Amino acid sequence: MPSHAHHPPEDAAGSAYTVDWPEAADRLAEAATTDADWYATVAARLISATDRLAIDVGCGGAGMATALARAMTAGEVLAVDGDPTVLATAQRQPRPDSPATVSFLLADLDGDLADIRAASADRGADVVWASASVHHAGDQQQALTRLADLLAPHGRLALAEGGLPVRRLPWDVGIGEPGLEIRLDAAQNSWFTTMRRELPGHVPMPYGWTEAMRSVGLTQVRTFTTLFETPIPLADAERDRVVGELTHHVQRLRPAGLLDPGDLAAWDRLLDPDDPAWLGHRTDLQRITARSVHIGFK
Repeated sequence: MPSHAHHPPEDAAGSAYTVDWPEAADRLAEAATTDADWYATVAARLISATDRLAIDVGCGGAGMATALARAMTAGEVLAVDGDPTVLATAQRQPRPDSPATVSFLLADLDGDLADIRAASADRGADVVWASASVHHAGDQQQALTRLADLLAPHGRLALAEGGLPVRRLPWDVGIGEPGLEIRLDAAQNSWFTTMRRELPGHVPMPYGWTEAMRSVGLTQVRTFTTLFETPIPLADAERDRVVGELTHHVQRLRPAGLLDPGDLAAWDRLLDPDDPAWLGHRTDLQRITARSVHIGFK
């Protein structure tokens, strides 16, 4: 679940490795709905009856902020994002009544987070949630230090980072060379590596998320992983989701020149609704993946 915790430098505005967050705003809002059940399950696992403040850093479509508010018995959830378009889009989404209120704040994870502390009246958070946002900070370890500093004593920091790539296609789809999606993942990894290196203040973090959380003084650090498997044949909405996700990945990788010309030609056919090979015609598409959440206590 992508998030939006950094702003690229002005001279990187045209880079093929810069995320266009305003363009992604509607897609992130849609994910808040499609992932609602998972958010609710995770929120129930994170929240206790006495919690009064939760912070969602890099909130995207605010799906988790909504789930946290519904899981709490009172208090406030502060939904934070670094992109104004993403934040405004999230604010416009309908959300059910909940025991806790949801407030929105524009703030950047690469900043010192003073705005977040001020918005929460300097009260320590019982839960800080960050989904796919810390990896957009130049210095991920420093970002974790800042997030941990937001916690009240015995508060919990939860990071949704890592897991397994999504598998959607058969190994051989009859167009191009077999292993098309595997090579798409490899290209995505190359894109991500360069994206990280181009971030302002980039610092490598050559160890895992649980080790990084222990390094900032968190205890009882652990990970749980959820498997997502959609029954085959996919319903129309899930089929459209699969085709839309693959279209987005190919469009993002195309400007970087990371796809082999033969693979790119295959994708152009598979993603063209007017082509007989269009993926939307297939009944053997799948969607299987796993998401990991890492939790540590202050």
